[in-house]
Amino acid sequence: MAESAGSVMLARSAMNRAVTEGQRPAGRPVRGARRISAALAGLAASTRHELLTFDDPVASAGFAIPEPFLELAGACMRAAVERAEEVRRIVPRHALPRLEGGLRFPGRARLAEAIPFKMIVVDRTVAAIPLDLELLYNGLLLIRDPVVVQTLVRTHHASWATAEELTCAAAPPPPSPPPPCELPSQLRPVLDALLSGVTDETAAARLGMSARTYSRRVGELMAALGTTSRFRAGAEAARRGWV
Repeated sequence: MAESAGSVMLARSAMNRAVTEGQRPAGRPVRGARRISAALAGLAASTRHELLTFDDPVASAGFAIPEPFLELAGACMRAAVERAEEVRRIVPRHALPRLEGGLRFPGRARLAEAIPFKMIVVDRTVAAIPLDLELLYNGLLLIRDPVVVQTLVRTHHASWATAEELTCAAAPPPPSPPPPCELPSQLRPVLDALLSGVTDETAAARLGMSARTYSRRVGELMAALGTTSRFRAGAEAARRGWV
């Protein structure tokens, strides 16, 4: 218990200093819905072995967060979970009704009285923490410094050791994925540009095409993904493993 409290206090202190004093750990701040979406998609695509999270499914309640962003974040999390060999998720006790309401993921989950901050750690190599410690939509910090990442992993492990195992009734099987298909090669640069968060004008210039041609290619990409929403396009691309 003492180790858990000490680890959490150490990590929370570091994150609070990062926010209040502008002294951020070795990482990259990411702001703006498009860039945050791209970062989440990148985390999902890079997951291979282990996914550790502090998660509060009800944290976004009462905030004006666009539904497409929530859909994309959920799709990215599901994609990461499907790729990971080990999933350990710690949630606060007040979120239990929401979890029982069907917000379930494969892997293991435990209940804690509270979580110190929201967090995603992928394969012990990269971590994502909200800049305000609460909502990813308000910006996140991508951390790759090995010392900081390992501190966060240790914090998670200490909290996991004192948390209560969560056992839920088996969730219904997820819908069958569509038949596998590949992203047309001419649309790969368009998808990368779309996820990068740059403006259409900047993307067109980088790709050496006119704004009209870029717009047409975006339309082709949307049609291939079966959506007209750019947020949902990112979620669907993550689900299909295209990012």
